[in-house]
Amino acid sequence: MKISVGSDHAGFKYKEIIKRLLGEHGIEVIDCGVFSDNYSVDYPDFIRPVALDVAEMKADKGIGVCGSGIGVSIVANKVNGVRAALVLNKEMAALSVKHNNSNFLAISQLFTSENDLPGIINAWLEASFEGGRHERRVKKIENG
Repeated sequence: MKISVGSDHAGFKYKEIIKRLLGEHGIEVIDCGVFSDNYSVDYPDFIRPVALDVAEMKADKGIGVCGSGIGVSIVANKVNGVRAALVLNKEMAALSVKHNNSNFLAISQLFTSENDLPGIINAWLEASFEGGRHERRVKKIENG
């Protein structure tokens, strides 16, 4: 599995932690930046490339981090084929896959505890799409 990651300056710390967690799972990581938190950047410049990696199948999934996670989810969801979910806990992470077949995880560095990151990442990676009634809903998302 290959996962593309990105963040702005406000999500840099968690992005680095997430890269380590993914590595512990043996997952290849594409890092689209930012590469330090020393200066303010515009999150779309680093999140859109992650979403494009997912849409163009250069990566199986994507993860983006910013202060609130809101900007990340908005940018990622503008890319066709990306289903980004802003999650705050492991239950939301699992449901985002089970019910919405999410392929992009949006994380808030401000509102998510660092201690919760491993559980969120694990739940998201381990969950499977349930299909059934959720399949037709996801098709409506994809087809407008």
